[in-house]
Amino acid sequence: MKYPVMAAALFALSASAYGQHLVVTAEGHDGAPPPLVNGDDVSVQVNGQPARVQSWVPLRGNNANLEFYIVIDDGEDTDLGLQFASLKHFVNEQPSTTRIGLAYLQNGSARIVAPLTSDREAVDKAFRLPLGQPGISSSPYLGISNLVKKWPGTDARREILLISSGIDPLVPADPMNLYLTSAIRDAQRAGIVVHSIYYEAAGHIGHNYWRANWGQNYLSELGEGTGGEAYWQGGAEPVSIDYYLKNLDMRLRNQYLLTVAGQSPKARLEPVHVSSIRAGVSLVAATKVRMTTAD
Repeated sequence: MKYPVMAAALFALSASAYGQHLVVTAEGHDGAPPPLVNGDDVSVQVNGQPARVQSWVPLRGNNANLEFYIVIDDGEDTDLGLQFASLKHFVNEQPSTTRIGLAYLQNGSARIVAPLTSDREAVDKAFRLPLGQPGISSSPYLGISNLVKKWPGTDARREILLISSGIDPLVPADPMNLYLTSAIRDAQRAGIVVHSIYYEAAGHIGHNYWRANWGQNYLSELGEGTGGEAYWQGGAEPVSIDYYLKNLDMRLRNQYLLTVAGQSPKARLEPVHVSSIRAGVSLVAATKVRMTTAD
């Protein structure tokens, strides 16, 4: 079966109208680059029922357009500055089809210091040390929701890299974090993929093992729900984030736009599962897709 190359048209929807379209990442086994995946290799279930793959478009070449925000929690330890060379290298290595922005999380909002741009130098110059004030982000998940809601619809896929401890000072360490649940739902509705890198928060809360463990759990849940990847190693911050960024770069270059056939009685998020019969590859996507309303 051949699928039309029409990614730009499919992405040209406002966040509120986004429906039935899902960014899917192909992941190779044991860190290896994934093989090319054809639409005939893909199976989809929506709400536990088989669904037809209407189109399957590799997000490469003319369809590779990407809007990508790096988001830094201002409550992070200031030694995050040691990783700026790696982050700038990542920015400068992105293809010309990628527009990049930079934002810092403060008081429940995402403060954009570099709007989305193709000017790599402008982004590089906008990096600054986090304020290192414990809890200043309020809840990092409120900040992610804030960024998602003010991000205009576009003809490109949209993704975020969040650098944070994941710790939410507004709620006790508990699996039922309503701010996290809302952030996942907001990102799913907008079709935005959220990746994260765990980095230690400033102050006592940053080396509280109990809170740090829950922060990592929250970041993992955020990635799982939106189709992103959560990078962390044990309870410590990484000496270098180079490996994480190289892996993320590989993921961004091996993505597809899936369009699912079918409609829902109401425009709402429906559970979705995407898999492939192709050997040596796993498909990663958001756990819910926004289905359009039936006539």
